[in-house]
Amino acid sequence: MAGNPLLNSMTKNVTQGDSRFGRFGAQPQQTSQQAQYGQQQTYGQYGQQSYGQYGQQYDQQGYGQNTYGQPQYGQQAQYGQQPYGQQYGQPQYGQQAQYGQQPYDQPYGEADYGVAAPTYSEPIPAGERLTMNDVMVKTGINLGLVAVGAAVAWNAPVLLLLGMVGGLVLGLVNSFKKKVSPILVMTYALMEGLLLGGLSAVVDMRYPGVAIQAVLATFVVAGTTLALFANGKLRATPKLNKIFMIGAIGYLAYGFISILGAGIFGSSLNSVSLFGIPLGLIVGLFAVALATYSLLLDFTTTSEAVEAGLPERESWRLAFGLTASLVWLYVEILRVLMYLASIFSND
Repeated sequence: MAGNPLLNSMTKNVTQGDSRFGRFGAQPQQTSQQAQYGQQQTYGQYGQQSYGQYGQQYDQQGYGQNTYGQPQYGQQAQYGQQPYGQQYGQPQYGQQAQYGQQPYDQPYGEADYGVAAPTYSEPIPAGERLTMNDVMVKTGINLGLVAVGAAVAWNAPVLLLLGMVGGLVLGLVNSFKKKVSPILVMTYALMEGLLLGGLSAVVDMRYPGVAIQAVLATFVVAGTTLALFANGKLRATPKLNKIFMIGAIGYLAYGFISILGAGIFGSSLNSVSLFGIPLGLIVGLFAVALATYSLLLDFTTTSEAVEAGLPERESWRLAFGLTASLVWLYVEILRVLMYLASIFSND
């Protein structure tokens, strides 16, 4: 994930604070500008005042009654004179800095009077932050809806088409929707259940027992991936992400060409054999690896989202990604088992 904005802003403020101290240390060089005001008063003015007047002033003033360099009570300092008791860079009371000149006592970059200072977003309360338990609960709800839809379509395989179209449309909507919708996510899970139930029923009619084997294999692969991820032995990396994207694009291209070939020539690429092994089986194993890495990528994204303290509502988006990866993994495992069953049954 990019840097923490709050941490960056704190670092920037610390840096500005250091520069302010550096300016205060460099301000004695600016006394030359202050001397320009002092040039308006000539040395003759001091000469016009007799020594006796100075003596009277010191006699009338006792020790501690007036600080060194400050004007007498009732007297006003002449224009351009700066008492020694005041700090460098502080303007006289009632005096205004020259036009275009920034007062020395104001730090550089500070907002002008009446201009709103930059604000930062308020931190999310602890009760509204995303937790791993939130994602697990939402994912469990989605998987329950998948099971319900699969049970319905198992007895009515015709619902396979409804699940296919509905799952495709809602999958795209949930993927590109900026604000996640729990209703749409749960409806997507139900549509995917109809797809899996109808597909499993059709395959099981041809190869009995394959569907239940695919369910068990999906749980084994997903559980192993989660265990390796939890122990830190398996992680998604930027290099693997690039390989995954290239592989996913190639897999989609293969599927498109295979469907196009079946429609035009009546034969798909799956019927081609390499060293006696159907190409569809090889591609199916590759697709299982892609779906497994997609699940690993979802685990990584969920962990980073929890550490970043995202809002709790994002748990539905993460649950959507996990559900989609599990559905994809099941479909690819079902394909592989179907090819294996066809090989051993000499179909």
